[in-house]
Amino acid sequence: MAVFDTPQEAFGALRPVCVQLTRAQTMENVARLQAQLAAVSASALQELQEYVLFPLRFALKVPGPKQERLVQSVVQCMSSVLAATCVKKQELLQELFSELCTCLSPPSGSSKPASLSEELKLAVIQALHTLMHSAYGDVILSLYQPSTLPLLGFAVSLLLGLAEQEKAKQIKISALKCLQVLVLQCDCQEHRHLDEDEAQQCGDLFASFLPGISITLSRVITGDIKQGHKTTVCAIRLFYLIVGLVMADAQLARIPKNKEKLPVEQSRISELLVHRGPDWSKSTAEKLSLLLHKMVEFSSVHPHWKVRLELVELVHHLLRNCSRSLVDSFSHLLKALVGLVNDENSEVQSRCNEVLQGIAEQRIVAQNRALADVLSENLHSLATALPRLMNSQDDTGKVSTLSLLLGYLKLLGPKINIVLNSVSHLHRLSKALMQVLELDVTDVKIVEDRRWGCESTCGPSGSLQQGVQKGRCQKKYFRFFTEEKVFQLLQQVCRVLGYHGNLYLLVDHFMGLYGESGMYRKQAAMVLNELIAGAAGLGVDVLQEREVLLNMDDLKGSIMSILDEYTDQANWYLITSIDTEEISHEHSVQCSGLTAHPGGACSSILLPSPEPHVTTRTMNSNIWQICLQLEGIGCFAAVLGKEFRLLLLSALYPVLEKAGDKTLLISETALGTLVDICEACSYDSVQSLINENSDYLVNGISLNLRQLAHQPHASQVLDTMLRHSDASLLPLVEDVIQDVLSTLDQSYNNQASTFLRVLHSVMAALDEVLPLAKPEPNNSDTEGETLLPSHAQLAKDVMERCIHLLSDGNLRVRLKVLDVLELCVTVLHPHGNHLLPMAHRVWPALVTRLVSDDPLAVLRAFKVLCTLAQKCGDFLRQRFSKDVLPKLTRSLLSQAPASARAGPVYNHTLAFKLQLAVLQGLGSLCEKLDMGESDLNKVADACLIYLSAKQPMKLQEAAQSVFLHLMHVDPDSTWLLLNEVCCPHQYEPPHIGLRPVKLSGMGRPRNEFTDNVLFLLERLQQRESATPRAGTPEASPP
Repeated sequence: MAVFDTPQEAFGALRPVCVQLTRAQTMENVARLQAQLAAVSASALQELQEYVLFPLRFALKVPGPKQERLVQSVVQCMSSVLAATCVKKQELLQELFSELCTCLSPPSGSSKPASLSEELKLAVIQALHTLMHSAYGDVILSLYQPSTLPLLGFAVSLLLGLAEQEKAKQIKISALKCLQVLVLQCDCQEHRHLDEDEAQQCGDLFASFLPGISITLSRVITGDIKQGHKTTVCAIRLFYLIVGLVMADAQLARIPKNKEKLPVEQSRISELLVHRGPDWSKSTAEKLSLLLHKMVEFSSVHPHWKVRLELVELVHHLLRNCSRSLVDSFSHLLKALVGLVNDENSEVQSRCNEVLQGIAEQRIVAQNRALADVLSENLHSLATALPRLMNSQDDTGKVSTLSLLLGYLKLLGPKINIVLNSVSHLHRLSKALMQVLELDVTDVKIVEDRRWGCESTCGPSGSLQQGVQKGRCQKKYFRFFTEEKVFQLLQQVCRVLGYHGNLYLLVDHFMGLYGESGMYRKQAAMVLNELIAGAAGLGVDVLQEREVLLNMDDLKGSIMSILDEYTDQANWYLITSIDTEEISHEHSVQCSGLTAHPGGACSSILLPSPEPHVTTRTMNSNIWQICLQLEGIGCFAAVLGKEFRLLLLSALYPVLEKAGDKTLLISETALGTLVDICEACSYDSVQSLINENSDYLVNGISLNLRQLAHQPHASQVLDTMLRHSDASLLPLVEDVIQDVLSTLDQSYNNQASTFLRVLHSVMAALDEVLPLAKPEPNNSDTEGETLLPSHAQLAKDVMERCIHLLSDGNLRVRLKVLDVLELCVTVLHPHGNHLLPMAHRVWPALVTRLVSDDPLAVLRAFKVLCTLAQKCGDFLRQRFSKDVLPKLTRSLLSQAPASARAGPVYNHTLAFKLQLAVLQGLGSLCEKLDMGESDLNKVADACLIYLSAKQPMKLQEAAQSVFLHLMHVDPDSTWLLLNEVCCPHQYEPPHIGLRPVKLSGMGRPRNEFTDNVLFLLERLQQRESATPRAGTPEASPP
């Protein structure tokens, strides 16, 4: 706490030590003065400021060599006085400034810095810093006059020398911060803000120092990384502050054309002053551009995040203040700014995004054509190099490159049309996108994955929407990258183009590329889809809003033109498999010139004949093209919303065609598109979408069934409708199904497989109405008189066709027929008077499939047999016993040795699956058909060997199931047979007169059958205990 509060008291205390210091300049005397200053109040010291400073200044001026420690203590004492007081006289400020600078000056005649101790240098720098802050009000401006230019230049050169050449980090940092104060760009808020004229005057003065300052600072910034990040950060900050002041657009705009003449006495000074005219500013900007390029390249990859953050501030400051004067430098600066958007440090990322957002909001680029031109040139250069970079860089490098491309487009914003209106720019950018987005079409699995079964792969129609939503867009594999982030950036590039660009121009250009070559077609479709999404503002990240609001009519017009191109027969019916039936279908459609949707105009495109040999690569490419077009239709629906209902007439039919495609990827993508359409058009489900548009769809199917080329696709649409709707659709499509049956009657040889898929879907849908139907009594008197319900009559009609097709030469057709036949039996089950005659008719052909066909067909035929037995009961007993059972038992006996010695791989063979199916179904067949004793014995003998522990476990379990069924039919015979193999108990006769019971299984050692037989006997015992025999008291009626 101060002891001396008044100037008088303070003077009394300070006078002796000041006099003593003036007489003898020693460290002890300086220390005494320092000690006394601590007891003086700031107000009292202000009154005695010059008195106290005199002995200290005198100590510095004394001629001759001086001890460094003494000079250091004097300077530190001066700092403490200046820190507590204000310098209110201009002369004092200039004198003190000069005296402190002299402490650092080199010996006369030497160009090297003075060889002083680091402590002294640091003390002088800090004293200068304190002096600049102690200057009161306008006093500070006295340093910034033309007359003081030599003094300022002297100080600047000293501080720059220390910043560049000193090794001590603290000195380098202090020198840079002192320089920042000296050029009136201090970070603190103590200084008075300069008005416009004052700033202009300072800018004129500092222009003289700009070359030296900028060159030295650039060397510091790009210097050895060991100097530490703080030095680099301070140097970057000082660089952009001094450049931002001297090269400020606002200042340069006020510079007169001719240099002002100073008075004669200042003529020499005028030679030092720079006239910031157009020539000077242009020349300086060119030189600064070289320095900035070097600095940006170094700093943008600096390992410390604070250096990269300061680089963002540099770009921001210069762009805000010098966007016109330094326009040529922004090629490098904006590249750095955009590149740092994906910096690993979150603070750098965040600040970078803020700066970009600020640039957009202040419309810096939009209002500066020269800056927009720089960006467009950068964009052109990057687009030119993009394919090469994407081919050579790793995924991290690709992310950086594409972030740069996206950043340029975002910064251009509404000015993006400058690029698009240039043929060269648009061509380069579009070709770059075409090359980068090239898909990898070498994966054979895309072609291999087929929708073989007739069953719906998506479960019930109600769960379809949820199932498809999980993976709406198919994962794509690209030739030049694997990282998902790369694709997301490319999507954003296209969407930003669509958002800000001329949509008609873009769509027209990429539609041209779509039709130009098959090589670009998939990429062009991807870009078109994203352009439309971007134009609608879906999932697009922009820095500024568009200048012209979106015209929905323009958007709808673009969508319609793309949709027509997508669904044109040349682009919709592509060969996607080596299935000869499918190839012939696609070929016939293309040659017919018919469009994909019913009632459409014929295409005028003259198509070349298809290649004689279609490669996997071609098929893979075709599959992806169709999928991308389907995704596009889903995107268009999302964009238009309920407005898309008007386009359903042209879009829904083709999508349903592809939902029924055999290629799994295509059908899944089409189902995803249907879900998109539902959501966009406010349909509750795919089922609702189909049902509400069924009149138009049914009409289209009916028309196309009459055209040979479109029959397979019409059947695919019907198949999809039936699989994803419910029984309520059946009355609407009943006539069309009759058309299908009539068409099938006329084309058994060519298109049976296609129509059978439809018939399977019809039968599966009919199966849903079964619970509503009441079974008829089996009354032979009324046979043929009962009128069948429409759904049952349809099942009977389909079954008629199945009988003829069961002997088809194509295995795949026979398998499909068996699947359809099984459903027909299920649907006709309530109508026994009609089912049994049909079963009688189908029997011969079914037996042929069971006894002499491919194992796959045998397997499927046996499944049909089990269903028939379940529905027809003992009607088939004699037929089964005579025609089928001997073959089945012989097959089981002959295969048993092979399965007993086989390894685990055997479980995956067709022979195993056939054995398993027969064993799993044989027991229930015996029970349902109420087989006789001799037949049961044949079954038991054939299955007994499968109770061996040597057999695969699944076959053992299936054999157990046979015997469990036999227990229901004839428990006594089953018990006796099992005990002949293994008898676990000795049976004593109840009377000595009776002969002892002897069974073959008694006393036998444990063998391979023991475990399974004991298990079955235990189950039989449990059954007997639970079900009392007839005649026992428990079973007698009360």
